[in-house]
Amino acid sequence: MKPSQPYPAASARAHWQKLAQSVPLVHCLTNDVAKNFTANVLLAAGASPAMIEAEEECGAFTVAADSLLINIGTLHNGRLPGMRRAARTAAKNSKPWVLDPVAVGDLLTFRSDFARELLAFRPTVIRGNAAEILWLNGQSARLRGADSLSTAEEAAGAALELAQKQQCVVLVSGARDYITDGEVLWFNDGGDVRQTRVTACGCALSALVAAFCTVAPPLDAAASAAWLMKQAGSHAARAVGMGTFAVALLDALSYDAPFAQEVQS
Repeated sequence: MKPSQPYPAASARAHWQKLAQSVPLVHCLTNDVAKNFTANVLLAAGASPAMIEAEEECGAFTVAADSLLINIGTLHNGRLPGMRRAARTAAKNSKPWVLDPVAVGDLLTFRSDFARELLAFRPTVIRGNAAEILWLNGQSARLRGADSLSTAEEAAGAALELAQKQQCVVLVSGARDYITDGEVLWFNDGGDVRQTRVTACGCALSALVAAFCTVAPPLDAAASAAWLMKQAGSHAARAVGMGTFAVALLDALSYDAPFAQEVQS
């Protein structure tokens, strides 16, 4: 394994420019809490979101889309067939797809068993918090609801092992994000603690990863998406309260906004 290094900002900027120019269509099978914010984040960054959930349509739309996100946050039996079909279709058609294993762990066995089932369809990237990544790697983890009580630093080694086992990229997000393909380990610093208090920031990051997967190799895609979210959080930090912070975060993620020109220079 190469020593951990910060992901190059110049590479992230270049990938963001490609994303905005290509306007990738991202098929988002995500949770009810995250849909609106996720769609707005993708639109701001330059991608095109679509939330097509019916099992009868998931296969065909996964083929038509440029990438796929599966987020199991508000999972129930009615959602399993569509997610299963989309993941199978993505794997069969070599379509990049991202798994966000929200709140997996020993307590919530229904979602956890399904997340393990989805691993068989070889996600391109797994994006989770420290506790989720630790658990998927077979280690004990501390979770409160969907929030991790473990740190990203604690999960960096697990991310490396999981990436090697699954032959995919793993992004573990936290105060410092770690991104690895099992050999190279990048990190991103920055952001603002209030991002943990805005609904669906992590879920939206997973969608951004799916968008970036259409313009860059998986490791670079995950690292670029994480870099962008950190930079946007740092820029939005000047906001006074939570409401204005959430709006400022979307502003910072807007490719055609002044902040975008600033980070691209």
